[in-house]
Amino acid sequence: MKHEALRLYEYHVWANEKVFERLQEVPEEVSEQQVPSVFPTITQTLAHILKTDYVWLLAMKGESYEEVGPKVAVLLQELKGKNVHELRKLFAESAQQFRGFFGQISMEDTAPYRHPALGTVHARYADIVQHVANHGTYHRGNISAMLRQMGHAGASSDFIFYLFETSAVEQ
Repeated sequence: MKHEALRLYEYHVWANEKVFERLQEVPEEVSEQQVPSVFPTITQTLAHILKTDYVWLLAMKGESYEEVGPKVAVLLQELKGKNVHELRKLFAESAQQFRGFFGQISMEDTAPYRHPALGTVHARYADIVQHVANHGTYHRGNISAMLRQMGHAGASSDFIFYLFETSAVEQ
């Protein structure tokens, strides 16, 4: 049986894809329109989700806070100016990297995560995956709110929709 954290990660990937599908249905300039929100544009919000996923993948792979920082700086430079279509491809590549890593670990194993201001926490890989999914959910909600502010419907990416869609496939 698939570990619950793996299903949660697949939900995260599915929900991100629902956002990209929705963004294909609105005028392209909507993704770059400035809106008073957590991030100024939808593409900047997507870049933040991707960056945070990347940070946690590196951390789960055992890279230190000090090692992750310079790699994130490079990623942020690469993400500047990316449009929705380019970001969608990068999200797909990220998902493949996560899945490859998941094939090498047990979700129940723990690893230390050290932060200079917060200290060290020992967490299961499953806990970090839950954090990644929760973080993505929060910001997908920001994107839906931004779309609504601009007069467009948001993406239906709630977990229950994932369950309905994937259970229909499984039956």
